[in-house]
Amino acid sequence: MTDIRLPLGDWAAAFIAFITDVFGGFFTVVRNVFAGFYDLVDLVLQSPPFWIVVIVLAAVAWLAKGWKLALGTALGLLVIVGVDQWDNAMSTLALVLVASLIAVAIAVPLGVLAARSDVASKVIRPVLDFMQTMPAMVYLIPALILFRVGVVPGIVATIIFAMAPGVRLTELGIRGVDTEVVEAGQAFGASPWRILRQIQLPLAMPSIMAGVNQVIMLSLSMVVIAGMVGAGGLGGEVVQSLTRIDVGLGFEAGLSVVILAIILDRVTGALGVPRTRSSRRKAAPATDAPEPLGPEAERIPAASATA
Repeated sequence: MTDIRLPLGDWAAAFIAFITDVFGGFFTVVRNVFAGFYDLVDLVLQSPPFWIVVIVLAAVAWLAKGWKLALGTALGLLVIVGVDQWDNAMSTLALVLVASLIAVAIAVPLGVLAARSDVASKVIRPVLDFMQTMPAMVYLIPALILFRVGVVPGIVATIIFAMAPGVRLTELGIRGVDTEVVEAGQAFGASPWRILRQIQLPLAMPSIMAGVNQVIMLSLSMVVIAGMVGAGGLGGEVVQSLTRIDVGLGFEAGLSVVILAIILDRVTGALGVPRTRSSRRKAAPATDAPEPLGPEAERIPAASATA
């Protein structure tokens, strides 16, 4: 072994100390905003009686996929109530929703930028690789220094860890849109923003929703790690079961995490599946009237007649 050693750890510590001293006020504002957002969502989920929340979530599942998912959602949530983990489950759900919303709000614009610019894609991809391969526990160290113990470090670490699939699948979906469709929009004089909003994003929506689904699943996988920094919820219960070697508590909290994961996965997965023509016919009465083709298509018969 040689005595030569790269002081990468010292540089990282010096960098964290620098941004803490210089941008301490900014991180305090971010901490208050994230904490307020979390408290609001947690209040919405915790304030009503559990049966109201169960009915609402079952209704969302019914609208997303049907009565089978709604029944399974209701039964799963009642199991959580039965093992006395309802409050912890709602706190965990609040953390997952807040972290996922922020992660998606950052990931989708970055994915659009990467899809529209090869230079941006070449810069963003190595950063995403670094974010995905770095152990999630490492994110907690600077998060604790910058945001102190509580739910906010867990939210920040979850955002960093879960954001990458949203960026990748958004870029993949937009790049996968047929170039002929985009060229047709350009031929009609549509602006790049209108092509993105009315052509590329709608056609890429299944891929984008798959990214949203993965963001939510990765956010839920960070629950236990967030519990280690005082985030509470089901993650805190799992951490307590580890310290006490309490098999029963660990099983109940772990089962509650699994139930939430299944519900969120099925609902978001159903939202990402485009409806077929047969499903639309079931939802609405059939008519003999043809579907409108749009102003551009209506000009085709007129042009052929004059020719």
